[in-house]
Amino acid sequence: MPFERAQIPSEQVDLPAFTGDTALDRCGELRRDPQALGVLRAKSDTRILPIWRGRPLLTPEGLGLLASDHVLFDTLTGPEIFLGRLTGEVAGAFFARDVSAHELAGPLPEGAAFFDASEQHHPSLPDSYRFAELRGAMARLDPLEGELAATARSMFEWHRTHGFCAVCGAPSQIEDAGWQRRCSRCGAAHFPRTDPVVIMMITRGNRLLLGRSPGWPAGMYSILAGFMEPGETVQKAVRREVFEETGVQVGAVRFVASQPWPYPSSLMLGCHGTALSEEITVDPTEIEDAIWITRERLLEVVAGRDAMISPPRIGAIAGWMMRQWLADRLV
Repeated sequence: MPFERAQIPSEQVDLPAFTGDTALDRCGELRRDPQALGVLRAKSDTRILPIWRGRPLLTPEGLGLLASDHVLFDTLTGPEIFLGRLTGEVAGAFFARDVSAHELAGPLPEGAAFFDASEQHHPSLPDSYRFAELRGAMARLDPLEGELAATARSMFEWHRTHGFCAVCGAPSQIEDAGWQRRCSRCGAAHFPRTDPVVIMMITRGNRLLLGRSPGWPAGMYSILAGFMEPGETVQKAVRREVFEETGVQVGAVRFVASQPWPYPSSLMLGCHGTALSEEITVDPTEIEDAIWITRERLLEVVAGRDAMISPPRIGAIAGWMMRQWLADRLV
């Protein structure tokens, strides 16, 4: 039974990736019920999302969601996570499976690259089914696929990097359908974490502040962003990060929108701040460059006509906020 992709509602077409409303119920009450999960997993309409070394299985249409008895999963002992099930008229449950133990055909991923366009293939799959970096596909996934992929990628990365107890250092084991780890020695429970990141449109009249991080591709500039610190409000984090990176003072700050960002596991908190000063003093330990550009120039950037700055990535909240500001819809 093939998985049918949902039509993206017109009001969600221009939303950042991973943010559309879906009918996915994460069913937290089932995570500690192995019997109920076993029944769900055996159903013909259940689908499994394979993840290979952080890369989801993709097809030309979207996610490569497979039947639970697909040969790809034979002999594998990698972790599996229960993602949830659909509510409403359309039924179906979803799991994610780590298939990183497979040796796949294709070039090995370049971990240091900003974006790695390489793809990998398993012989049991159609030729068009490829494991590839989520960044390159996020804008074409429907809201359900986006939520499934973002959740699975973040969760498997958490498991990969949290195999030992933070209390006593002993190995920890997966519990609750992948949503918890428990220490084998002291019994401490560990849960996945999300890192809050402020990302901000800083404007002063008709101008927008952009920055550039070391290692970014040539021509790439974006709005500023930074991790929040303990005990800090969103507004204070915006003001602190902007001042640390550029020396620009920020006054009023308001929240605009959020975006899960599974690289590896952040929540982008989009804000709009009003600058109180203009002079830029770049901290080279934070960013490589920062500039003010006018709204008119941003229009050229977004259209791909600027000689210096490349267009923002489709799917990222940064580009979405820029387009909203251009259209006077940043509310």
